[in-house]
Amino acid sequence: MSAAIATPAPTILDAPESRFPLELDIAVPRVRNLFHSATNNQWNPATDIDWAQLDITPYTAEQLYAARMYWSRRAWGEYGAISESPALQIRFCQENCPPDMRLYFTIRTQEESRHAEVCFRMAEKLGGYIQQPDLSEFQGAVATHGVRKMALDPSVPLEGVIAALVCAAEEIAFDVFRHLIDITPNPVARQVLKSIMRDEVRHCAFGWAFMDSRIPHLSKAQLSAVEDAIVLMIEKVELNGYHSAWLATEGAAKAGEVETDRLTWEAGLGATVEELEKPVFVASVQRIRRQMEESWGIRLPMFRHPKIDGEF
Repeated sequence: MSAAIATPAPTILDAPESRFPLELDIAVPRVRNLFHSATNNQWNPATDIDWAQLDITPYTAEQLYAARMYWSRRAWGEYGAISESPALQIRFCQENCPPDMRLYFTIRTQEESRHAEVCFRMAEKLGGYIQQPDLSEFQGAVATHGVRKMALDPSVPLEGVIAALVCAAEEIAFDVFRHLIDITPNPVARQVLKSIMRDEVRHCAFGWAFMDSRIPHLSKAQLSAVEDAIVLMIEKVELNGYHSAWLATEGAAKAGEVETDRLTWEAGLGATVEELEKPVFVASVQRIRRQMEESWGIRLPMFRHPKIDGEF
């Protein structure tokens, strides 16, 4: 009797050649416009931010250290995001999505790299970038390295990855960015935030355009998988404090980040605090739920968190 041959685990290469019908071409012009908008609105972190305006003399040593840590953490969050786009591009190519959709991720990678660089430069200008702030609790989070794994996992539909990453997590981040711009008085910090947010507008627009084109073609099982991916992102990443430190319910490192954020906010250098961000976060989740139900027919469950009163 011949030896049994182990069946290899499925990979992205085992996925169907294409699940995308010709009807998807309807959405391509909108995606093409997003790509051209991105290429026409390039900016250079070294020269397009008015760094000469950043006067650090009014701030205490404690405030400057907190702000350096805050912006260094932001840079480290962007490092993980840089690798998301190539993973998604592989998936879009493997599933034979329209060329404009595949091409879009080439510019998205550049944008994420730019965000990392501008955050690094902000930390440097405040007194020095801090090497690798502690992110050990979150290395497996879906929002960082886990997105690469999810994107290349054939058991997770591509629509689930985009809905969870872009239409949930990035939409929340967009609302928080808008809030940060409103409350940040330092002109250079505000300019950095605005520059990043202009790119994030396109990221979110791409996600909704892609999903709106795909929802009519999904089976009930695929829609259920999309909902599962979104719920996982909100419950295990957003409500775990990955983007908003005050949401973390345990971990000494996160407690330190809450104080860092408060000191940076008091200095007006770019952060926010629980009492200001909480209503923004809740409203963002509620808006996303309404939009997904109205546009896609997906009804997300209500969420709970010990630091937020009632269900939301």
